[in-house]
Amino acid sequence: MPRQDGKVAIVTGGGRGIGYEVVRHMVRLGAHVIIVEFQKLDLASLQSVRHFAQSFKQRALPLNILVNNAGVMLVPEARTEDGFEQHFGVNYLGHFLLTWLLLDTLKESGKRGHVSRVVNVSSSAHRIGSIHIKEPASSCPHYSAHAAYCHSKLAQLVFSSHLQQELQRGRFPVISCAVDPGMVATALYRHLWTPLYLVHNIIACLLYKTPEEGAATVLYAALSPALEGDCEGGYWANGCREMTTPPTFDPQLKRSLWETSLQLVGLQ
Repeated sequence: MPRQDGKVAIVTGGGRGIGYEVVRHMVRLGAHVIIVEFQKLDLASLQSVRHFAQSFKQRALPLNILVNNAGVMLVPEARTEDGFEQHFGVNYLGHFLLTWLLLDTLKESGKRGHVSRVVNVSSSAHRIGSIHIKEPASSCPHYSAHAAYCHSKLAQLVFSSHLQQELQRGRFPVISCAVDPGMVATALYRHLWTPLYLVHNIIACLLYKTPEEGAATVLYAALSPALEGDCEGGYWANGCREMTTPPTFDPQLKRSLWETSLQLVGLQ
């Protein structure tokens, strides 16, 4: 990857796992990286997201790269500070608001040949997720942490796709990508049932990617010159653009999720 001197990046969840490796490599390339875990950003609190965005803007820095990486997986049924199901609130809605509040700065910082980038770290689990527009933040009668995680990752991907369309329509120098880092040995699996967690750790050591390997496609989407001038954004896995599930191509679903999300975070 080329040098990133003069560029500013925000990486959520940059203190460990994939996020840490993304930050480490960006810093080595000369980027100014804000690890938001140390900037008092709590994605489970919309007020915290607003405060972080306001504090960042007051510094009058450019923003060239936003990596929406932080997340929770398989957590017990719980609600965020604002009453949303935990996976939906943290993985999707908190990042939706963060991106929206920083979008003007991303637009102002991009230029032809050096577009700004929004990279949403998703998962192949989105393929079995679903979105219920009327009550996207509610729990099912019979709560499934796995299903909630899948739903949140699909919402993230649908948002990423619609954002790219809006940016392309407005001819803004920003692209939006979603990335599947693959099966990576990180602390995300710590909420598995204890006997299963022990077995999982053995399997992970043998078959899963390391966090550094998992960061590779994220870094590609965030930094590669190959995406300059790219008008599609897209969904990336193993360094290649891949097809996603039908919901991500449904224009009505994308518009409905976008409008509902604006309402949920108090922007409309």
